Amino acid sequence: MPIMPMRPILDAAARGGYAQGAFNVNTVAQAKAIIEVHEMFRSAAIIQGADLANAFMGGRGDFAKGTVEDKRLGAKRIADAVYRYAKDAEIPVALHLDHGKDVDSVKAAIDGGYTSVMIDGSSMPFHDNVELTREVVKYAHPLGVTVEGELGVLAGVEDHVSAEKSNYTDPTVACEFMEKTGVDCLAISYGTQHGAVKGPDVKLRKEIAIATTENLRYRGITALLVSHGSSSVPRYVVNRINALGGAIKDASGIPIDELTAVIPHGIRKINVDTDIRLAVTRNFREYFTKYPEKKKSPSVGPVWELMDKNPDKFDPRVFLPPVMNQMIVEFDIKDGDILDLVDLVKKGVREVVGTLIIQFGSFGHADDVEIKTLAQMREFYKNQ
Repeated sequence: MPIMPMRPILDAAARGGYAQGAFNVNTVAQAKAIIEVHEMFRSAAIIQGADLANAFMGGRGDFAKGTVEDKRLGAKRIADAVYRYAKDAEIPVALHLDHGKDVDSVKAAIDGGYTSVMIDGSSMPFHDNVELTREVVKYAHPLGVTVEGELGVLAGVEDHVSAEKSNYTDPTVACEFMEKTGVDCLAISYGTQHGAVKGPDVKLRKEIAIATTENLRYRGITALLVSHGSSSVPRYVVNRINALGGAIKDASGIPIDELTAVIPHGIRKINVDTDIRLAVTRNFREYFTKYPEKKKSPSVGPVWELMDKNPDKFDPRVFLPPVMNQMIVEFDIKDGDILDLVDLVKKGVREVVGTLIIQFGSFGHADDVEIKTLAQMREFYKNQ
């Protein structure tokens, strides 16, 4: 079916009392695998492209310096792939911009085909965050596009988003923020962290989610909360990477039981990126260990060279620039070694995503989602 806005998918999660995983992608192969595994478990799918991931998909190897034009091209590339793979799928699929940096980046994503966007003004003073988020809502809702905002700051590093300490979300201020901006859903800070080093004793402050949800309900606002920085950083994956020459230190994630305990209290979308990066990197290391002759391959040998030079890195974007043009588009790859890497990417995605679909409880709920097009959501927002 055609891809759709994210709001109806989260509304179904609220009715059903479960959470939707939202999974970041940086290549076409990842998007395809995410749709396939969600189909297998009969779950709706939320595919996320981060703001800088769009720059990477636009062909910018140094994606941190990506321009709006890079992001526009990258957004169209990933949207074209998602539309291609979703059109014959029997599940709802949404394409969501993660951590939109500014209004121009949001517009680039929507122009490219995204059906949902996040604008991250969380590092700004409250008033400025409200004004920026409201501006995005005014642009996106008349197009039928879902909007996510963020209130509170998460510690850790992810692309251009970084902070040393968390600034927890104030539940009473969250109500004011949602009333003033009109966002569909809100990312809150309640103890999760970006990146692979979250600390050995992470404890989520469940009471923040509970109080925020109850305050929103009391004010008559639909409570759709989002959990960022929620990768579990599986120890078995990290250990395997390090056994194969990696040097990832102090890696620790959010315990799954901590995450699932908050789902009944309003968390309807859980963002995961790091776990996929780790699984793909492990698969690459296993491949080059099992087939050492591939280290000299004209096409993928340079990928190994970057892995060998950067044993402490686990983001595949560090290693993929030598094959970026083929991996980004994927539709017509003839090189067998590059196809091997594509397959390894897909396997890593399926492993992580399939596990979390079960743990977050979205399996079997695809048919519970009320299918709404962008045009139908335009009418929904017009009548609010």
